[in-house]
Amino acid sequence: MEKLDLLAVGLGLAALAGINLYLTVFATGLAIHFHWITLAPQYQSLEVLGNPWIISIAGSLYFLEFFADKIPWLDSIWDAVHTVIRPIGGALLAIQVLGHPSPAFTVIVALLAGGTSLVAHTAKAATRLASNASPEPFSNIGLSLGEDAAVLGGLALVHFNPIVALIIFVICIGAFFYFAPRILRAMKAKIWLAWRKLNGPADRDVPPSLPLTLPTRFASIFDKENVLGETIRWAAPCVSGRGASARRSLGVSGRIPANLFGALVATNEEPRRLMFVARKAGRPFARTIDLEETNVSREPKFLSENLVILSSAGKGPRYFFVFPRSQAALVEQIVQDLHRRCSEPAIQEEVTANSASAPG
Repeated sequence: MEKLDLLAVGLGLAALAGINLYLTVFATGLAIHFHWITLAPQYQSLEVLGNPWIISIAGSLYFLEFFADKIPWLDSIWDAVHTVIRPIGGALLAIQVLGHPSPAFTVIVALLAGGTSLVAHTAKAATRLASNASPEPFSNIGLSLGEDAAVLGGLALVHFNPIVALIIFVICIGAFFYFAPRILRAMKAKIWLAWRKLNGPADRDVPPSLPLTLPTRFASIFDKENVLGETIRWAAPCVSGRGASARRSLGVSGRIPANLFGALVATNEEPRRLMFVARKAGRPFARTIDLEETNVSREPKFLSENLVILSSAGKGPRYFFVFPRSQAALVEQIVQDLHRRCSEPAIQEEVTANSASAPG
């Protein structure tokens, strides 16, 4: 039981270090130095954290992180810098708890604790990237304060009931791996949009017309779905956004997961349909979108230009397709083209009906 407690404390500190290494060391050191907690004999190795020099350095670094963590994008830069620092710090804390019975054991502990810290760090960094899509700072401040509170609460739980803390950490890590594909796709999309925004001022390199060629990596997917041999009118690379689930009864063949890098394809033969083609976990992915009774619009965002497709009735599928901020003119061209394509058949049908009903 004692060894399990040691493992729980070691991995618990590693997980908390992945969220905020400096606060973990600073708070633990203060508690030890001022005797707010009494270390059991098996945890005497942690007494070094109560050294005034360690407390001072950890406190100074936490002071910097406290402010950096609340400024949009600066927090993500800070997280990027600490991608290596936090796992190493978490591994060192766990090794300090569990000791050095053998070199092999030390390596195993370092790998487990470092991996635990990296998982916690990745979850935090992904959450921050998602919040930075909005320019307002309040979400960053709230997240930062919540993370600090979670670290302090986690330290208290590790001290009073390490086994319960270990169970909670294992559940959280399991949840992370379950949602990892979505989290990593979201991180990739946000980083890509931020990079394009920094390196592509608005309206720079905008093509004079809609792109006509489908990227090679998606061409085979479209060809497989294109059983009627339709010809491409335009094909615009984009990222799928988060939308509402669609029902097959509404003419849309299933939901499109968010943050898939793909292409939106329009054909000459089907003016009221679009197809989104992509690769999901390396496998081909294609969905058809019916534009009947929908509203199509452009939605400018801080990092992106969104193509929004909503049901006219207010119920039904909702789709968002994300383009780099520099492609505002391209998205506007797509919106105008879809408006024109959706209205022309209706006009032609009305003219045909009027001609048929005319006398003589």
